[in-house]
Amino acid sequence: MSFGGSLGSLKIVLADAALKGVTEARARIFGHILNSTGQRSPHKILRKKLIGEKVAAWYPYDIKKDDPLIIARQEQERLNKLEMLKRRGKGPPKKGQGKRAKKSSK
Repeated sequence: MSFGGSLGSLKIVLADAALKGVTEARARIFGHILNSTGQRSPHKILRKKLIGEKVAAWYPYDIKKDDPLIIARQEQERLNKLEMLKRRGKGPPKKGQGKRAKKSSK
């Protein structure tokens, strides 16, 4: 009787070993990662192709960022607008005279 019981357990051990061997071979052939512990792994995210260069190539080159003449003109326009606002009394307050300073002095 005990011989039949050990034969059944031997079959189970052999079947498990064969299944494990097939699983390892399949992982090697298809490039899969075996995760026997079942823990979360970043492998799925890390195996994706990087797309940064494709995204960067989609947008055209902006000449405004490098041309000093355009940058100087934009700065001059900003200063002219600020000057007009100051003449109307709508410019930024002097340092230390904003809303917060007025609140604390009351």
